[in-house]
Amino acid sequence: MHLSGGEFAVAFVALLLGAVIQGSIGFGVNLVAVPIVALVAPEALPATLILVAFPLAVAMAFRERDAVHISGVVWTSIGRLPGSILGAWIVVAISANSLSVVIGASVVAAAALSLITRPIPVTPATATVAGFAGGVTGTAAAIGGPPMALLYQHHEGPTLRATMAGTFAISTVMSVVVLAIAGQVHGWQIWLSIALLPAVAIGLVASYYLRSHLDARWLRPVVLGFVTTTGAVAFVNGLI
Repeated sequence: MHLSGGEFAVAFVALLLGAVIQGSIGFGVNLVAVPIVALVAPEALPATLILVAFPLAVAMAFRERDAVHISGVVWTSIGRLPGSILGAWIVVAISANSLSVVIGASVVAAAALSLITRPIPVTPATATVAGFAGGVTGTAAAIGGPPMALLYQHHEGPTLRATMAGTFAISTVMSVVVLAIAGQVHGWQIWLSIALLPAVAIGLVASYYLRSHLDARWLRPVVLGFVTTTGAVAFVNGLI
């Protein structure tokens, strides 16, 4: 699968931790996993982690289906389609090292954006813009959550988690399709994503028991600090 045993173990643990975080707060699996995988196996990105994110999104959307904000899912999905096409073009146009730079920059920018605490009204326009931005970063770097998280960060937890999960379930299909058309989905990436699915399953189950005990006051800054550091390392690694 183009990874050594040690590299696979690192990716497995990163996805497990990311799935726990996403299952608890609504996003985070690839925000945590992507910069780490970019360090050990950049050639696996973005297709592998986009494929892994799909079953997690479907499971989360089903788990809290009564809280899904349907209008938000519709408008963000409309914005995601052109964003996904642009993201696929970025993947085709640049090298693996350059993609690592893009991923690192995307992670750091996402962490910075998440510090914005002023509420943004959820309207067709703002949801479409968030969807477009998420489509670009989600397809190019497998990190499509921060724009949606920024839009819904002041909503109740179930609404945020379920709406983002519903959008992710649709958008990951879009991203995989446009990447496949662009020739950027390979057989070994599919097999690797299947091998990594147990990490996502374990993390999702753990989040069910841990989400009520995770203190957002310390979890959010710890996660942001971690992803900013790994994103910066991935950025520098791509440059050198």
